[in-house]
Amino acid sequence: MFYQINEEPKRIGVNEIDENFITAGYVTVSQLEEIAGALGFSQSTVDACKIANKNFRSGVEVYDEYTFTELRIINPDDKSGREDCVAIYIKKNLIIVVDVEDYDASTKTKFTSAVNRYSYKTATLEKIIYAFIDSLIANDFRFIEDKGMEVTELEEDILKEKTHENFNLDLLHLKKELLTMHNYYEQLLDITDAIEENENSIFASEDLRYISNLSLKITRLREDTDSLSSSVTHLQDAYSSSLDLKLNKTMKLFTVITSIFFPLTVIVGWYGMNFKAMPEFEWKYGYIYVIVLSVIVVAILSIIGKKKKWF
Repeated sequence: MFYQINEEPKRIGVNEIDENFITAGYVTVSQLEEIAGALGFSQSTVDACKIANKNFRSGVEVYDEYTFTELRIINPDDKSGREDCVAIYIKKNLIIVVDVEDYDASTKTKFTSAVNRYSYKTATLEKIIYAFIDSLIANDFRFIEDKGMEVTELEEDILKEKTHENFNLDLLHLKKELLTMHNYYEQLLDITDAIEENENSIFASEDLRYISNLSLKITRLREDTDSLSSSVTHLQDAYSSSLDLKLNKTMKLFTVITSIFFPLTVIVGWYGMNFKAMPEFEWKYGYIYVIVLSVIVVAILSIIGKKKKWF
């Protein structure tokens, strides 16, 4: 579908597209194949739309009359983890979004909302692009804030020694999630940077401020994500240190126990030799004597250890 925006949106066909009016379209890949020739789109870009891009940094292709890019879209609120993928064509007063993989039509809904966001009399191509990309990241500040609280709670678990067996794996998953968001924002910045450079003179220079503001917003999101990722790295170090500390405490306990009971081993060695000349060998109180001696030795070493705060 194509909408020509003047004083009000008007649904038009591809042959009715006029460069003097803003036109926005959302099409399927099969529809793109039918109209690509009329709009002057290269076959290589059409072929690229047939397979969903699995990488974020796909790059932006700038041609003489239009700009093309593919965009992987992350919805932080989607618990299924599925990611939409669309392609974007931008020409003079024309933006076309191609549905490569829009599972639940959420991207189409956001694009339609972007087209209707501004007054039709004041709408420009830059405003529509701004509104569309801004709708894609609308909930991301809340997502990052929630992740920040999650990181704080994990840090508290470490300090209170309430970590579980798979704690390190949870940190790794969180770090991977933040890395994915970082790549997502880098992808969006690639697009805004290419638009701001305006190599093919599609945009009016005075209207690029909308794209510049959008770029600043995405940059803040990326920086917040990187900050959280660094915090997770510090958490991994802190968790590793806490494990080392627990191990050191355990080793210290075993060392203290060994130190206290080691003299008993010496006593056992002495009286286990069974020399006939040993004074206590035939003494009737010899057995009790060795027991009392062992208890006294353990008691004295325990008192010394307590005073020296070995345990």
